Amino acid sequence: MDTMIRVNQIWKHPIYQEQLQELQMLEADRKFCRHTPEHFLDVARLAYIHALESHASASKELIYCTALLHDIGRAEQYRSGIPHDEAGAQIAEQILRELSFDPSEIQEITSAIREHRNAARSDTLSSLIYDADKASRNCFSCPAEKECYWSAEKKNLTITY
Repeated sequence: MDTMIRVNQIWKHPIYQEQLQELQMLEADRKFCRHTPEHFLDVARLAYIHALESHASASKELIYCTALLHDIGRAEQYRSGIPHDEAGAQIAEQILRELSFDPSEIQEITSAIREHRNAARSDTLSSLIYDADKASRNCFSCPAEKECYWSAEKKNLTITY
């Protein structure tokens, strides 16, 4: 059985595609890190590698689902000022309900989205996404690194996992 069926259902979901297209348009001229499909997949792959290496209990499918959705609230943040983690959790919940995800999976994914910016994570999936999100950024080679608003502690100034 293909464990990525539901990941692809998220990718193809009209709300996801609408939010992603709007985000791409809003960030077209952004000089800092963009929130692209490549970023979402980098986060997924790094989180999954780390899960395998650390023998974490999070499933590949839920890692990829969460990584695809973790920054999907960015367009709403640009529009209304709602923090993207909160907006993203709300968007994700709607998508996941429409795709008939189990309530416990919806809770786990939306919690990880809400916590992906917070160093004090409460569970494995949240921790995997937080760490991979930071590790996915190549601050060490970014021409705009000196102008970036991220604190030095959050910047990825060395090559990590």
